Amino acid sequence: MPDSGYPWPIETTRLDNGLRVVVSEDRTAPAVAVNLWYDVGSRHEPQGQTGFAHLFEHLMFEGSLNVAKTEHMKLVQGAGGSLNATTNPDRTNYFETVPAEHLELALWLEADRMGGLVPALTQETLDNQRDVVKNERRQRYENVPYGDAWLRLLPLLYPPGHPYHHATIGSMEDLNAAGLATFQAFHATYYAPNNAVLTVVGDASAAEVFALADKYFGAIPARPEIPSAPDGSVVPAGGQPAVETVTADVPAPRVYIAHRTHAFGSGGYDVVTVLATVLGSGRGSRLYQRLADGERLAQPDLVGAYGVDLAHAPAPLIVTATARPGVTAERLSTGLAEVVDELATVPVTAAELDRAKALLSTAWWRQMSTVDGRADTLGRYATQFGDPAKAAERLPAWLAVTAEQIAEVAAEVLAAADRVTLTYLPEETS
Repeated sequence: MPDSGYPWPIETTRLDNGLRVVVSEDRTAPAVAVNLWYDVGSRHEPQGQTGFAHLFEHLMFEGSLNVAKTEHMKLVQGAGGSLNATTNPDRTNYFETVPAEHLELALWLEADRMGGLVPALTQETLDNQRDVVKNERRQRYENVPYGDAWLRLLPLLYPPGHPYHHATIGSMEDLNAAGLATFQAFHATYYAPNNAVLTVVGDASAAEVFALADKYFGAIPARPEIPSAPDGSVVPAGGQPAVETVTADVPAPRVYIAHRTHAFGSGGYDVVTVLATVLGSGRGSRLYQRLADGERLAQPDLVGAYGVDLAHAPAPLIVTATARPGVTAERLSTGLAEVVDELATVPVTAAELDRAKALLSTAWWRQMSTVDGRADTLGRYATQFGDPAKAAERLPAWLAVTAEQIAEVAAEVLAAADRVTLTYLPEETS
C-alpha cells in the first residue's frame, strides 16, 4: 500500500463562466462518480437566514426547469445509480454514482438544477420542505438522547456573530419567516457556476467530461459578485472555561469536552488529527484504556475523540464519554479532563503513534478505494484549497507527525482555561 500521493491522474479546466471541472480517469470499472461542491454552507448565511444552505440540500431534489418533482432521483436510480447530498458549515455537495454510459444524464441533471431551480421553485414546495426540515430537527436533534449536543457546543465554542456559531440545521424561526423571494435570491446568489467545482472520477476521459460540462453547464451565467463568508479565522480567547449542564431524558450522565484547535488543512490540524486518534480511536486509545478498561468510569462503546474538519476557523476537537452505572458526572468529567491534560505531559509512545498512523492510513485508503470517495475528496481540495492535487499531501502530513509535535500542540490548544465542558444529567425519577 503506498504511503503518499494520489496514484490516479488528475486533469482540470475552468469553463468561461467560472465553473471548475476536475477529472480523474479510472478504467477499473464501468462506473463514474459525479460530485458537485458548492462553496456555500451555514458559515455563509446572513443574519436571519440560518438553515438556508441545508434547506436547499432538500429543495434541489424537488424539481427544476426541465425535471419534474422527484424525477431527479427516479432518473438516477432508474439508470442503476445512487445519489445523495450533504451540507456542513463550509459547503454543500450533491453527488451521484452511475454506470459510465449514464454520465451525460447525471451532468444534465446537475446542470438543470444549478441553472433552473428558481423558475421551478414554488411556495408549495418550499412549505413542504420546511416541514421536512422541522421533522428532521425533531428526529435528529430534539427527540434523541444527547441529540442536541452539537447545537449546544457550537455557541460555546464560537461567539455570537462568528460564522460557526450556529449549526447547519439553522433556526426554525428564520426558515419560517423567510418568503419565497428570499429563498430564490439565496439560490441565485450562491448556486452559480463560478461558486462550484464539478468533479468526475471513473470510467471517462478528461476530454469527454470537459466537453459534456461545457455542453450542459457552459450556458449558465456566472454570478458577478458572490458575497464572502464572514472571517472566522480568529476567535478571541474567553480567558475562562465555558461550562453548561443539561438535565434531560438521557439514560446516563455524559460529558463532552471541546477545544478550538487549528483549521483543517493546516499543519497544526494534521497534528490534532493524529492526537485525536491516539486519544480516542478504538480500544487501544488512551481514553478507552484509562476510562473504560482501567478505571471503569465510562461505557466501553461510548468513549472517544474526534476532530471536526472545518476549514475556515480553529476547528474543534471533541472528546466524550458516557458514565457506567453508579459513576457520577463529576467523577467522569474529572477523569476525562485528566486524560486530555496528560497529552501535554505524558509523551505519546512509539506504539501509540504507529497505531494511530495505521488507523489513519486505513481510513484514508478506504476513502480513496471508491470513485465516489475520490470525487468528494478532490472536490473538497479544489474548493477549499484551490488545487485538487493537494489531496495527495494529507496522508504524508499525518505520517510525518511526531510525538514531540503532539505534546506541543496539546499544550497550545488544550489548555483547561480555554475548555468547553458540556454535561448531560439524567432527569430524576420518582
